[in-house]
Amino acid sequence: MSDTSHANSFSIDGQRIPFTPGQTILQAALAAGVYIPHLCHHPDLKPHGSCKLCTVIVNGRNGSACTQMAMPGIEVENNTPTLNDRRRVLLQMLFVEGNHFCPGCEKSGNCQLQALAYDLEMVSPHFRHAFPARPVDTSHPDVWLDLNRCIMCELCVRASRDIDGKDVFALAGRGAESHIVVNSPSGLLGDSALSIDDAAAHVCPVGAILVKRVGYAVPIGERQFDEQPISRQVDYLARRHIAIVPVAETEER
Repeated sequence: MSDTSHANSFSIDGQRIPFTPGQTILQAALAAGVYIPHLCHHPDLKPHGSCKLCTVIVNGRNGSACTQMAMPGIEVENNTPTLNDRRRVLLQMLFVEGNHFCPGCEKSGNCQLQALAYDLEMVSPHFRHAFPARPVDTSHPDVWLDLNRCIMCELCVRASRDIDGKDVFALAGRGAESHIVVNSPSGLLGDSALSIDDAAAHVCPVGAILVKRVGYAVPIGERQFDEQPISRQVDYLARRHIAIVPVAETEER
């Protein structure tokens, strides 16, 4: 390795990771084929740092891999028993905070929350289920919203704002009262500017936002995370793209 390339590299669990200036630790790791668990990160959107599943130890201190910039010579701990224990606790809290019934969910097999739980061997919820009473909004002709499954990653908020240019979704409330709201006169999705072609309609990592009439188009057993664990699909996580029409092209029509 040349002096120049060595200057633009760091280590994860002892493995040398090259990076391009401006990349985060998570972006560089995924590009190098190294898996760091995450939920709120998407390569098409700006880093956010809300789920904390990508927390790693950087030179002895905790940091979010999706927001912390890659720097020459830093030493990162990622796949350790302590960090994975913490990630399991975070997953357990996400499962009990909402109403996640995987066997009856259309997103099963395509759900990152479910895939992470399998990969990190989360065998029980551990905490008492909250069983919140949350609305299911079926008012939109093409998309439905089930807040029982929402993990408040804010991917829909960011996609609607930064890619679609519509601000259909927003986060309201504080702490345990935080929840996603729809920006429309009635508060219903059907009265919003959301289109089935919008990025926000396709970016949800769980089953909170689903396109209607395609729930079982791909049989269970043949879905994204059915054949291989999420930790072995690093290339998919690094390069996945929301198949939508950019705002600029839409405005040109």
